[in-house]
Amino acid sequence: MFDRSRLALVALAALLALAAAACSSSGADGIATSGTVPEAPASFPVTITDSSGVDVVIDAMPRRIISISPASTEILFAIGAGDQVIAVDEFSDHPPEAPTTDLSGFEPNVEAIATFEPDLVIMSFDPGDVVSALTALDIPAMQHFSANTLDDTYAQMEQLGIVTGHRDEAAALEVQMRADLDDLAAATTDLDPAPTYYHELDDTLFSATSATFIGSVYSMAGLVNIADEADVDGFGFPQLSVEYILEQDPDFIFLADTKCCGQDASTVAARPGWDELTAVREGRVIELDDDIASRWGPRIVEFFATITDAITPAEVN
Repeated sequence: MFDRSRLALVALAALLALAAAACSSSGADGIATSGTVPEAPASFPVTITDSSGVDVVIDAMPRRIISISPASTEILFAIGAGDQVIAVDEFSDHPPEAPTTDLSGFEPNVEAIATFEPDLVIMSFDPGDVVSALTALDIPAMQHFSANTLDDTYAQMEQLGIVTGHRDEAAALEVQMRADLDDLAAATTDLDPAPTYYHELDDTLFSATSATFIGSVYSMAGLVNIADEADVDGFGFPQLSVEYILEQDPDFIFLADTKCCGQDASTVAARPGWDELTAVREGRVIELDDDIASRWGPRIVEFFATITDAITPAEVN
């Protein structure tokens, strides 16, 4: 999902985060950040409340699903619903068998979506009136905003299991993910004081704070985010200055711009003044897969494993 402008991505991430926050507090209707999960239905139809707080009714098990969300695409295939997915957006490049099309992930087009004759559309956000237009065509559409926490991810997995007829598989995946994450966390060496880190979203120095989903994963490993103090507006994705990063001198640098911007340990070391950073001098510049580090699907385990592998053998003073 990182082939376009990184600034546009950051702005989109912030939009999704704000939208999710608007729906995060449970009210009288019980709407939560990622929607509410009903009791297991005996059969269809089923009704779920999506991230936007809208009740979506699925009359029968969907056989022609379109996913306009890379994270949802990964979840659908991981819970065994891949055979029901007929098309995904341009950024849904995992797993390899996902039927990637030129459907836009930034500007979903109703006419293009309707051409596939879907019986369910899953989106990460609605930039306009796409959902209402699809509803007018009798095409159920549900939104799953960007997750803020792991619990949001699990809730979305449960919902997708319900609406696709794969609730048991979704539950099993959640159990496995929780166990894997617990095992990885347990294997992490306790370091005192906690190491600091800088997570780089792009080469213009945008980062993600602990209040974001990305930052929450690092928090599980006990790391301290240098971007937190710089986020004076509560944006979640502040753009840091070179001077600030050099002053903070993080123990670790994690690069989530290896694909989009061609960054690696050598390019970081070549930046003026960066060769004096502790992370650079001590060989603690970690190159991430941009996509794995940004999507809130099953590959969170891989993301966390990369972090724990990096910090477990480290001796940080």
